[in-house]
Amino acid sequence: MKVGFIGTGSMGSLLIESFIHSNALKPQQISASNRTYSKVAELARRYPGLHAAQSNRETAADSDILFICVKPLESKAVTDEIRNVITEEQIVVSITSPVQIRILEHSLKAKVSKIIPSITHQVGSGASLCIHGSRITEEDRSLLEELMSHISRPIRVKESHTRITSDFSSCGPAFLAFFMDQWIHAAVQATGIDRTELCALAGEMIIGTGKLLTEGGMTPAELQARVAVPGGITAEALALLDISLHSVFPELIRATHNKYEEDMQKIDTSFGLKPINPQQY
Repeated sequence: MKVGFIGTGSMGSLLIESFIHSNALKPQQISASNRTYSKVAELARRYPGLHAAQSNRETAADSDILFICVKPLESKAVTDEIRNVITEEQIVVSITSPVQIRILEHSLKAKVSKIIPSITHQVGSGASLCIHGSRITEEDRSLLEELMSHISRPIRVKESHTRITSDFSSCGPAFLAFFMDQWIHAAVQATGIDRTELCALAGEMIIGTGKLLTEGGMTPAELQARVAVPGGITAEALALLDISLHSVFPELIRATHNKYEEDMQKIDTSFGLKPINPQQY
């Protein structure tokens, strides 16, 4: 099986490296191209056998599975470039959430899926969101999800839920890191404790909490109840958070959804399609 990657920026290179390090793919199975050729050449230098293609068309023609890892508004230029070399037997995977399946199926003859990855795949963890198009067979689904299972937990979601699920799986690590960074900064200012020590402690706490929610069978509410003894320190702090963060999360969801809908409308326009209500996807 040959797997191609168009775009070797932050997420494209992360996927390539994660697949190689997990032994899901050998470098000889991978072909990649990028607008800046030196970035692909560097990957080929680090992973002998990886093919640094001279063009996106070359990558597309040489792949059984093709990952398109470019910015949303670059998708039209890429699909135009590779359209004539893509066949009905190939599988094209977009990792860009605002690019809808209907647009890709309209633009390419290939079987189409959308898989939203996460930075957590760098350590073989986290969820990958899988949205499959109408041409994808069950065999194709199994092939893609088996590949992703080497670096993540593949989870099938509705395309209409792409944004809200991405808020947790893809944006969530940054949101959680922001919360932890602010908390650590306040602790250092208040007590003079070493920042590195607290970062390590916070990391272990997050790992343990994640395991309680996944392997331990706890819900977030149950976990809070187990830790927060009535009248205790944790309960006092939770009461403060409840007051302080009451409106933050609805606003956070509103912000991510507004940007998502704005991007979808721009993409529809770039492909010459009439924008539709996101709830119709």
